[in-house]
Amino acid sequence: MKIRHLILGLCVGIIVLGGCDDEWSSVGTSIQEDGDKISVNVDTFRFEASTVRLDSVYARTTSGLLGEIYDPVYGMLKSDYISQFYCPEDFRFAYTPKGGKIDSVEFRIYYTSWAGDSLVPMRVQVYLIDKPLEKHFYTNVNPADYCNMQKPLGSKAYTAYDRSVPDSVHSAIVNGEATFHPQINITLPQELGQKFYDETLNNPASFDNQEAFNRFFPGLYVTNTFGSGNVINVDLSYLHIYYSCIVEGSAGQDSLVSRMEKFNVTQEVIQLNRFQHTDMSSLLQPDEDFTYLKTPAGVSTRIVIPASQIASAVKGRILNNVPFEPSAMPQESYDYALTVPPYLLVLPEDSVKSFFENGSIEDNNTSYLFAYNASTRTYLYSQGQGTSYSVMNLSNLLKYQMENADGKDLALLAIPVSRQTTTDGYGNIYTTSLNHYLYPSGVKLRKGTEKRNIVVTSSKYGGR
Repeated sequence: MKIRHLILGLCVGIIVLGGCDDEWSSVGTSIQEDGDKISVNVDTFRFEASTVRLDSVYARTTSGLLGEIYDPVYGMLKSDYISQFYCPEDFRFAYTPKGGKIDSVEFRIYYTSWAGDSLVPMRVQVYLIDKPLEKHFYTNVNPADYCNMQKPLGSKAYTAYDRSVPDSVHSAIVNGEATFHPQINITLPQELGQKFYDETLNNPASFDNQEAFNRFFPGLYVTNTFGSGNVINVDLSYLHIYYSCIVEGSAGQDSLVSRMEKFNVTQEVIQLNRFQHTDMSSLLQPDEDFTYLKTPAGVSTRIVIPASQIASAVKGRILNNVPFEPSAMPQESYDYALTVPPYLLVLPEDSVKSFFENGSIEDNNTSYLFAYNASTRTYLYSQGQGTSYSVMNLSNLLKYQMENADGKDLALLAIPVSRQTTTDGYGNIYTTSLNHYLYPSGVKLRKGTEKRNIVVTSSKYGGR
C-alpha cells in the first residue's frame, strides 16, 4: 500500500501546453513506473474570463488618494476622503493660551508619491463633517451625507511637485532616507481652534475618550475642486492648532512662545476613502482578446471554470493538476500611463468580502497570490516564500468546489492587492497582510483569440 500511495503521489500530470501563445498558459508534469497499473488522463476544458465592475472595495487604512486623473484606455479616476482624528483620553491643552485665544489652525496633508503630471495646478478644499461617521470602510461613501457642501472651511492651490522648494532639497538623502516630505498646508478658520479650547474649559467631558470626541468633532472631508491630471498618495493627515503662551525663561523672565496641539488620523479612528470612476464602458464590453484590471476599486477580471463538466469527466479519479498562469499585455507607452499592479490575488468570488474584512492572507488552497514579472509580463504564483514562484495549481480549490458546491461552476476573481511581508532568519519572505491595491494602476490580461483552455490532469490506480 505504501508503494501505491507513493506512485499516486508522484503522478501529478503530464507536460501539456494549452494555448502556447504567451497567454493564459498551462503546464504540468507526470511520472509513471513501468509495470504498475496507473492510468493518467489529460482533459481540456474551456474557461470563461470577463471584466466586471467593482462597486466598492474594503479599505480600512490611514492613507488615501486625493486628486483626479484621466487615462485614454482606463478612463477617469477621482479620489477624496473623509477622516476622523485621534484624541488622547482626557486631552487638555499643554499650556494656557495667552488671553485664552487661539492664533490659527492648519490642516496638513503629507504625501509620499503621485500619479500623473506633478506640475499640473490643483486645488484642495476642506469641509467640516457635521454627522457621526459610520464604520463603513467601503469606498462608495457619499460625503454629501455627512457635511454641508455649501460651507467649505478652507482651500489651497498646489502642485504635487512643489516648485517653491529647491530641487536640491527635494532630492536630499541622509542615511539612505529622504529628508524632504511633501505636504500641503491649508489654513482653516481660527474659530475652529477656539472652539476646541473653549470646549476643554466648558465641557471637558468631550475629550474623555474617542467616542465623546467624535461627537464633538466628527471630522473633515478633503476633496479637489479644481484641476485634473494628478493624484497624490496621502500618507498622513494632521490638524494643527497654534497658540501663544507665556512661559518662564531660564533667568526667571517671562517669555512669549508659540505652541501647537496636534490631532492626526490613526488606525483607531475611521477614514473613509471614495473612488469614482467614469469612462470605463469600453473596459466592460465583451472582448475575445483581453480582460482588464483597474485600481483602486475600478474593474476586476472574473474567471469561470466549468467545475460541473470537469466533475463528470474525472469522476472516480484523483485530481492531480489544474495549472493556471495569467499573462499581461505590454503597458501603454504614452505619458503618465498607468502602471501595472504588483500583486494579484485569485480567490472564489463569494469569499472576497470575508477575506478582506477578516484580514486574511493567501493560503494556497482557496486563495492564491501572484507577483508580476515585468520581463515575462506574467503573474507568477507565490508558494509562500517571496522568492519562490511557479505556475499555480488549482486542483485543491477545484476539488473542494466539485465536492461542496452542488454542481455549480467555480467563479473566481483576480484582484490587485498590496502585500506587506516579513523575513525569517533564513531569508524567506512571508506575507503578513494583504489589502486592496489603492494606487492608480491598470493592465490588460490576455485571453487569446482561440479557445481559453484549462488542462486537467487526473489519475487512477488499478486501470481506467
